[in-house]
Amino acid sequence: MQFDIRRFDIYRKIPKDLTQPTNTGAAISLACISFISTLLLIELYYFITPEVVSELFVDIPESGNADRIPVHIDISVLNIGCEYVGIDIQDDLGRHEVGFIDNTLKTPENNGAGCRINASFKINRVPGNFHISTHSAASQPANGDMKHVIHELTFGDSIKGFRQIPNRKAFHPLRRFNNTNRPSHASHDYLLKIVPTIYEDLQSTRRYPYQFTFFYREYSPYQPHGGGMIPAIWFRYDIMPITVKYTEHRQKFYTFITSICAIVGGSFTVASIIDSLIFTASELFKKFELVFTQRDNVYFQFAGSKRFSLIINILILEQSKNKTHNKHKRSFIPYSQKETFFAV
Repeated sequence: MQFDIRRFDIYRKIPKDLTQPTNTGAAISLACISFISTLLLIELYYFITPEVVSELFVDIPESGNADRIPVHIDISVLNIGCEYVGIDIQDDLGRHEVGFIDNTLKTPENNGAGCRINASFKINRVPGNFHISTHSAASQPANGDMKHVIHELTFGDSIKGFRQIPNRKAFHPLRRFNNTNRPSHASHDYLLKIVPTIYEDLQSTRRYPYQFTFFYREYSPYQPHGGGMIPAIWFRYDIMPITVKYTEHRQKFYTFITSICAIVGGSFTVASIIDSLIFTASELFKKFELVFTQRDNVYFQFAGSKRFSLIINILILEQSKNKTHNKHKRSFIPYSQKETFFAV
């Protein structure tokens, strides 16, 4: 006996002549294909887009500048000229720089009445402050108005190019911060809490940006010996001992294939069940409709025949005889019953 491998075929084919297409089946098929296509596109998007996983730990990031943090500031002082304002840096290690000029660009604004300062420098990993003031000027301006606009203030590496990084605003919460509606001769104090952050992409490339929060307050500066006011814009910072790490992960390929198989198989199964239920219900309805139609046809055919008329006449005659017999039966009353009736 010759071995036939076709006996193991569990997907046996039905001749096309034995299948029956329906409008309902076509509508369900189109809806199923659209549904599957949408889910496949969504699944493909999530497979291509990396997932960012976050974790917290108590540590100091091992960057190239583990002991120092890069700072970039871009700020406009609206009512004091560039010849008066500068950057001063202080910290708890004893650092004190007045009029920091390295990597500092000053651009006059408002026809020389204001100044835009763009500077990059590094701070020690200890509590301290840096501030915009007129302390480094040879003479103090007549107008000590420190109204300002902060265009940018960031710590650490830039996050440009990392589109998947969560909560991007936490890395530059003071971007485009407008502080022009304050009193003219007030000092401005920003209290910053800096959180070290590590971002690792799919290629295991690390960057070390810093998130921070701020609290703002204003106060009138001290007037020594009744002299002129010396306002400033203070940025007081403190480094948090907790490090946040973001790591990009891509979905495994076998997980992607499993999801696709589940979507396609599940959708076709549910669609076939719905189609079977609708088809079965429609066939039952057609059968009941056919039965009632045939019964009505038989009734009307029988009603139009002579035999039906003869049967109706016989039934009417029998009914009239029964009525006459019952009438005579009620009119006859025995004598004993009459006496009983009158006696009562």
